[in-house]
Amino acid sequence: MLPNKKIYFASDFHLGVPTYEKSLAREKRIIKWLESIEHDAQEIFLLGDVFDFWFEYNNAIPKGFVRLLGKIATLTDKGIKIHWFLGNHDMWIFDYIPKELGVELHQSEIECTFNGKLFFIGHGDGLGPGDNGYKFIKKIFRAKFFQWCFARLHPNFGIGMANFWSRSSRKKTGEADSIFYGEDKEMLIQYCKGKVKEKDYNFFMFGHRHYAMDIKISETSRYINTGDWFEKDTYAVFDGEKMELLEYQQ
Repeated sequence: MLPNKKIYFASDFHLGVPTYEKSLAREKRIIKWLESIEHDAQEIFLLGDVFDFWFEYNNAIPKGFVRLLGKIATLTDKGIKIHWFLGNHDMWIFDYIPKELGVELHQSEIECTFNGKLFFIGHGDGLGPGDNGYKFIKKIFRAKFFQWCFARLHPNFGIGMANFWSRSSRKKTGEADSIFYGEDKEMLIQYCKGKVKEKDYNFFMFGHRHYAMDIKISETSRYINTGDWFEKDTYAVFDGEKMELLEYQQ
């Protein structure tokens, strides 16, 4: 890492819900946070579900979010490397975001090393035991044929239908996402405990759960969940020595 620089992690902005007004207010908070860190950010990891829904047609994308998109483009133009992970809500990002914004797009988990510390980084969906129904659906949604079929729908219908499904899902799971179920029932914790046996990772960095966590996995390993930006506005920062889970205060 460069001197006096830091690595930042955030996830689950879910821009687009529950209303335009609340999404816009959240977007403006996120931009203020990005402005507050750009002076010392070496790299920024956006760990998925930046949008509550996204699908790129050949010549059309969902409306909105221009403030965030413009800010990210400005940061990458300044030389700040931004990693963008596909989430379970915005898995249909293809080439528009990386091409226009200059971000590095990741479709699955990656390993990184900073100052001798080994990181395992991803969104977190579909990892760990159980949740077999979602794992099956994820394979279908990631299939090129299914994506081709969806692209045949007119954007007004396709995006409208997908936004309806997404909002319905949010109503059903929103409260459940903000509850800690205990280490033995948290799938990502169980996943990390198994993964650290394969390799001595120092940090597991995930989003997806909408619940900020800093959990000890072993004597040398921690699982950090960055939470969401619906209520707590939480993020993680690594300064080369210390990892912190923080809440953004305007």
